[in-house]
Amino acid sequence: MSHWSRRRVLQGGLAGATLAAGPGLPVAGRSADSLEGLAHAKGMHFGTALGTRALADLGYVELIRAECGLLVPENELKMPFIQPQPGEFHFERGDALLAFADANSMAVRGHCLLWHHPRWLPRWMESYDFGAEPARSAGKLLVDHIARTATHFGRRIGSWDVVNEAVDNVTGEMRDTPLSKAIGSADAVLEMAFRAARDNLPEAELVYNDYMGWESDNGPHRDGVLRLLERFRKNKVPVNTLGIQAHIGAGNQDSNANRTFDARDEKAWRKFLEDVTGMGYSLLITELDVHDAPLPAEFEARDKAVAALGRAFLDVTLSF
Repeated sequence: MSHWSRRRVLQGGLAGATLAAGPGLPVAGRSADSLEGLAHAKGMHFGTALGTRALADLGYVELIRAECGLLVPENELKMPFIQPQPGEFHFERGDALLAFADANSMAVRGHCLLWHHPRWLPRWMESYDFGAEPARSAGKLLVDHIARTATHFGRRIGSWDVVNEAVDNVTGEMRDTPLSKAIGSADAVLEMAFRAARDNLPEAELVYNDYMGWESDNGPHRDGVLRLLERFRKNKVPVNTLGIQAHIGAGNQDSNANRTFDARDEKAWRKFLEDVTGMGYSLLITELDVHDAPLPAEFEARDKAVAALGRAFLDVTLSF
């Protein structure tokens, strides 16, 4: 491997890496004992999220070139960045990241065509006038955004997070947004998004991505995602895969005061993955990080606990 230590990897930001199941591409320019090389031997990719600002950090870029075979644009493909004002499309930053990936023989995943969360849609949508026929207007806006984005990047991106985080993590119910209010329901929005993605990306992997986890308090979130996936199948919505964000450790708890490092419910997590794969969905670990705030400050003990928890999660999840 390179001269970067594990702790320098964390400081550099590769803790938010991606494990993507699949046949993989040939490892070009990576050693067999690089993270990409080790993943590729198991039929996977190892990658990272990357933003255009980080391209100026030569040490970080060196690390990515040496260790990664997959790139996920951090924010550059999200709706607020591509369409900052209604009808105003900007693809330049996404193009720059794809050019970096091409120059370094890296696969690319797309994240994301629709982040169905009221906080993460474009700010202009909060007060946007959808007119006398809001359902038709909002539907046209959504389909046009997906069509233009998908057409611009084309076959270069073979896997897309079409919809991100549409299920409320506390209640397990569908999130409400300006789009769902205009169109009539969150399910109608999501179905429209996936059908538009399939129309414009006939060969791509289409992913529903969310952060339901294996912690004991994640039951409502897991149940809500399962109900959504069941409705997708019932309505023949073209969804191939569930993306698992894998924010494990203490990172997903709402209260900062009572963080627990390891609150796993492994039995419930296995059952969840059995149910998902039993419906015919594939799985991707689209993000991966271990939040270690409650652990002792001493590096050796902290790193040992992080590694053990990460291994336990991957042993279970990758077995599916």
